[in-house]
Amino acid sequence: MKNILAAAFLSLAAFGAHAERADSLKQAVINFDTLDVDEVTQTRILTGNVVLTRGTLILKSDRALVKETPEGYMSVTLTANNGKIATFRQKRDGGPDLWVEGQAQRIEYDERAELVKLFNTAEVRELEAGRLTNEIKGPFISYDNRREVAQVRNSATGESQVGGGRGTLIIAPRRTAPAEGGK
Repeated sequence: MKNILAAAFLSLAAFGAHAERADSLKQAVINFDTLDVDEVTQTRILTGNVVLTRGTLILKSDRALVKETPEGYMSVTLTANNGKIATFRQKRDGGPDLWVEGQAQRIEYDERAELVKLFNTAEVRELEAGRLTNEIKGPFISYDNRREVAQVRNSATGESQVGGGRGTLIIAPRRTAPAEGGK
């Protein structure tokens, strides 16, 4: 899945690393408890502890709807049962131990449009060597990978609403403290 769930989710000026591009050229391996396939519509419904792996990308949920266009583009909708979450984790380009991970009750990815949407209790984090570097939370997060544009809205509908929830952006310091005794 081309640039799926790029770390540039967080590309609100300070963020800019991309998901590992080599992942889009690898096969997707999906483990599940139950599978229903409709070859006419190229639709697959997977349920029960679904784990999709493609290169460094790992998607997990209770249910996944996977569609494929005649040109080979995939769209994936991950949904979690009540009280649970759908998750993703993927290595980022730009260094040996850079990762992006996130979670929501529903995650939608359209490979052709390179658009990712996270609904309900959405969170996305960037990590470097296991250390949190950036984090964003909100009821709705959308990222257009082509344009590198992120939107966070206070309602899971994707529209801001009066009295809706609030988002949180955490930016870890990039500088380190000066060495003791130094200035």
